[in-house]
Amino acid sequence: MELLNLTIKQLHKKLLDKEISAVELTKVFLSQIDKIDKNINAFLNVSKDSAILQAKEIDEKISQKQEISILAGIPMALKDNILVKGEKCTAGSKILEDYIAPYDATCVKKLKKAGAVFLGKTNLDEFAMGSSTENSAFKITHNPQDLSCVPGGSSGGSAASVKANECVFALGSDTGGSIRQPASLCGVVGLKPTYGAVSRYGLIAFASSLDQIGPLTKNVEDAKIVFDFIKGQDKKDSTSVELNSKKSNFNLKNIKIGLPKEYFQEGINPGVEKMIKDFIRKIQGKGLNIEEISLPHTKYAIPCYFLISACEASANLSRYDGIKYGKSNIKEKELDILDTYLKTRGQGFGKEVKRRIMLGTYALSSGYYDAYYLRAQKVRTLIKQDFENAFKKVDMILTPTSPFTAFKIGEKVEDALSMYLADAFTVSANLAGLPALSMPCGEIENLPVGLQIISNNFTENDIFEMGSFLEKIIANN
Repeated sequence: MELLNLTIKQLHKKLLDKEISAVELTKVFLSQIDKIDKNINAFLNVSKDSAILQAKEIDEKISQKQEISILAGIPMALKDNILVKGEKCTAGSKILEDYIAPYDATCVKKLKKAGAVFLGKTNLDEFAMGSSTENSAFKITHNPQDLSCVPGGSSGGSAASVKANECVFALGSDTGGSIRQPASLCGVVGLKPTYGAVSRYGLIAFASSLDQIGPLTKNVEDAKIVFDFIKGQDKKDSTSVELNSKKSNFNLKNIKIGLPKEYFQEGINPGVEKMIKDFIRKIQGKGLNIEEISLPHTKYAIPCYFLISACEASANLSRYDGIKYGKSNIKEKELDILDTYLKTRGQGFGKEVKRRIMLGTYALSSGYYDAYYLRAQKVRTLIKQDFENAFKKVDMILTPTSPFTAFKIGEKVEDALSMYLADAFTVSANLAGLPALSMPCGEIENLPVGLQIISNNFTENDIFEMGSFLEKIIANN
């Protein structure tokens, strides 16, 4: 059982020292999934046989004294909107229930090359649209810390699988907070990299100008290890860039940290606000330079995000028509093509996906494009400028990740606006394309509270340095 709690570096050492084989390690995690996942529902699919085969290959390399990467033999999970060749990829939707991925996502190729062991695919809100993993077409995932609560979303399955020690690390996707918010609610570390830092090739698209793949891990060091393997330019994703590999110039004595006043106003749980503010005072006592800043357009971030993401979703999801893509049970002679489209999409998409497609289609329609989509893009520019101005004064920004802790399953399902507010503190980083990391900083009534670190473009290494420093303070609490 001790193995389940170990980090990537600790497990790598045990594999090299031959204290345990990769096959034995994989079986430990598969056994954990067998034992507890019926209560958590983190996984949609577990690939036992292929995981054992991958682990055997690593053991063979170790026995032949070949050099292996730090991820070789490390069991991991993948959000089920990231393609693995030959495996099902449903995006949590009935319309893709039987879809078999024809190729590997670029991040999967990189992890396969590194020798990571794929245990299976994790649950998510359908097409990554949601903040609780209750919108999946297949099952509801439970928070391992409190099974009556949601794990957050949309990468709820990935966050829950890491928290429950069903894998060492997992990958998720973050469009408006879908890695960081479940990381906060489950009490794990989650990184949304800078837009373009990780290739999106092989990620089923939700909103292409916002989506980004990133890791969910047990600690900050593991997040850095995984990120270093999946980052970089990819010819198959024109928005991806090559990151400068030089070391960070991070120096705690020179770092200025901003605390945006807009993140501590009406709507935040008083307990969350107190915990974050108490923690800020604690790190101020360690000599960190912290000052209040303003991000004045924060209040427009939620409507701006939901308009832009819905418009992009409307375009991206138009391919699922039962002909080009998507499951269709309709016989050719029964209906004409329009009826085929309507019936396939009517039966295949869930309520939340339909809501966002209709909102996006309306906002893009003739006569409304300027009033909604174009205006939202202008507001997006203002939000980006807020951060640009802030980073002239400070090096990093600290905020709560979520305005509240994990809520009860079913509590917000019928109240879309209340559910959308779960992303109030995370969507701005996506709109601005900035890197942001959520890390646990304490608990309220046995439920985790997440602290968010936001930094300037392509300064992930600075975030990791700051996160590791803060982690030590939290550990010594």
